[in-house]
Order: sequence, then C-alpha cells, then structure tokens
Amino acid sequence: MKNVREFVWPVIGLLAVVVSGWLLYRELRDISLVTVGESLAAIPLHRYLLAALSTLFAYAALAWYDRIALLHLGVRHISWFFVSVCSFTTYALSHNIGASVFSGALVRYRAYTSKGLSAPQVAVLVALCSFTFGLGTILLGGLVLTINPNLLSRLEGVLHYSLTSPTTARIIGFALLAFVVLYVIGSLLHLKPITILKFRLDYPRPQVMTRQLVAAPLELIGAAGIIYFALPAHLEPSFLTVLAVFLASFSAALASHAPGGLGVFEIIFITAMPDVPKPDVLAALLIFRLFYLLIPFAIAIVVVLLFERARLAHAWRDRMGPEAAAPPPGTPGPPV
Repeated sequence: MKNVREFVWPVIGLLAVVVSGWLLYRELRDISLVTVGESLAAIPLHRYLLAALSTLFAYAALAWYDRIALLHLGVRHISWFFVSVCSFTTYALSHNIGASVFSGALVRYRAYTSKGLSAPQVAVLVALCSFTFGLGTILLGGLVLTINPNLLSRLEGVLHYSLTSPTTARIIGFALLAFVVLYVIGSLLHLKPITILKFRLDYPRPQVMTRQLVAAPLELIGAAGIIYFALPAHLEPSFLTVLAVFLASFSAALASHAPGGLGVFEIIFITAMPDVPKPDVLAALLIFRLFYLLIPFAIAIVVVLLFERARLAHAWRDRMGPEAAAPPPGTPGPPV
C-alpha cells in the first residue's frame, strides 16, 4: 500500500500541472510576452527591493520553525546559523520539487543527525514544522475571513454562491479560529494527545505554542508581501486581500502535489484578482517565483553539494584512519 501511495501522489501532481496549465493557457492566451515585460519594467526599483526584503523576512521566519521544533525537543546546542541554513535549504528544495517527491525530511535528517539528533527526533521536528505552517495558515485564514467576509465573493462564478457568500465566509473564519483556540487551550492545560486515524497531535508547552502562533503568520505575511509589492501601486488591492488570495492559492498548490505548485498557484491567484490587469498579476507572480522559489532553489543546490562534499571527505578520513593523517616515511617533522 505504501508503494502505491508513493506512485499515486506524483501522478496526481502531474495531472494537476496539466489541468491547471491548460486553464492558465485559456486565461492568458491573449496576453503577449511584450505586455508582461512592460508590466515588469513598470515596477519601481524600490518595490523590487521591498519584495526582496519580504523574501528574506519570510525565510527568516521559516528558520524560526526549526528553532521552535528544536526547543520542543529540548535541543539547544545547535547554532542559529546551522539551523537557518538547514531550514533555508529544506524549504527552497521542497517548495520547488514538491513535498510529495522530495520532502524536507531527507535534508533535515542528513543535517541534524550530523549534530547528534536521532531519527525519531528528526521525525518529530519535521512533523512540528509542518504543523506550525498549517497552524499559521489556519490562523491567518480565520482572521482575514472574519475581518472581511466579502473576500470569497472574488470566486463567484467559479464556486457556487452558497460557498462564496459572506455568511459562509464568517462561518469558515470562526471555525478556523475555534481550532486555534482549542489548540491554545490544549497546550495551556497540558491535555492528552489527540489521535485522528494515524495522525497524533501532542500539545506542546505554552512557550513553544506561543512561538508557533507568531512565527507562522510572519512567514506567510512575508511571502504574500513579495506579490503585494510587485503589483502596481495605483491598482493594488489591500494587503489583506492579497494575503487572503495568497493563502488560498498557496494552500491549493501544496495540496495538489504539483512540483512547485506550477500552474495551480497561478490560475487561482489570477482568477481571484479580477480587479487587477492580468499582465500585472502575472508579472507579480513571476517575481514571486523568482525571489521565493527559483533563486533560493539555486542557492540550496549549492549548499547541498557543499554539505555532502564535506560529509564525504569526513567519512573518507574516518575510513582511512590515523594512517591517512600521518606523514609519509622520510618526511621531516615540525620544527621544535
């Protein structure tokens, strides 16, 4: 059964890319590359810089995910620098290749076992990081739908009216916030773990829980900020609207198991932004993919190669033993 699941998810991801790609082509077939290039050129330099800062902010918050998980495990001997590099590499790879094909577990396992963590500890770390992201999405999603219940109306014509009405938005928003409240109560009262099928939720200590509630929203706000600053200043909707559309698009892209959410992310975002010209939205999404996905991906590949090279060299020295470090016969010793 496990082998079947490993085969099915990549197929689902491929189908998601094909279907969303076709829908995206239908949506953008009248737009020329020249028009998109003009939209990119029209973005002021300072807004490019703000988008770049938003990227750094998002990845810094992602590094905090790992730090929070290590705090939950009681591990304190690993430096912030190592944690930041490991987190950056993990997310840069998994965001592009897709969690169904290349999850963060392998990168984290290779990195953190070199620092003395066991396989079960790494498994808990990976699970807690994933849950932290989900918790942030639920919290922000609940807040934006409660504050502005008209946001779902952007999907009118795509979804049934009963699913896009303000009443539905409020119900969903309150339900999401209720989940967060229950999680907070469970942590504060040290309740027993909840088991749903094979998923087990262990309530962390309050100091871990409060950090989760801060770190995850900050990362998502930073990622959404990349697109917000890339949209035209005179046409852009409110940041709350961009954040809501980003949460829906990014969550759907992850759920689709499409590599990098390719096509899925774009078609949902463009559909939910009818008040902004499509070339401008597409230009903003290209900047998001460049800053948040492609540039970090290229850096992450270099980091992995350097890390594995260092590990290989270390393993080779251990295999050769003390003789490898000993000077050949006849070599003069160090001066006394």
